[in-house]
Amino acid sequence: MRDLLPVFRRLWRQSQLHAPSSQGLTLGCTTKHSAGMAGYVYIVTNQKNGTLYVGVTSDLERRIYEHREGLTPGFAWKYGCTRLVWYEEHWDIGSAIQREKSLKRWNRQWKIDLVAAMNPEWDDLYLTLW
Repeated sequence: MRDLLPVFRRLWRQSQLHAPSSQGLTLGCTTKHSAGMAGYVYIVTNQKNGTLYVGVTSDLERRIYEHREGLTPGFAWKYGCTRLVWYEEHWDIGSAIQREKSLKRWNRQWKIDLVAAMNPEWDDLYLTLW
């Protein structure tokens, strides 16, 4: 499946259709999601104030889809973390990885406060990505 992703993207661009993520979205007051970003740090959970998983990816839509469908076994899969409640965009993957490592060292309450500042209702942001 993963091997077909580059082929699909090339065919998608050649058909001159707009990928869903190219439409962008506004979160909070000024954050915009765009396909041109190189890295994303994100938090998924199983419920409001539930188990938190911090991750990093270069393709947010694909990665959250994998979480939602249970395609990647691990911590998030084991605890049913499928709800995207927070994310942050980075221009380069190196800074995204560095931020993820930093967030993983944070205590739980700091992470909860971070999510609550952007998404007070802990809504699933996955469907709003495009």
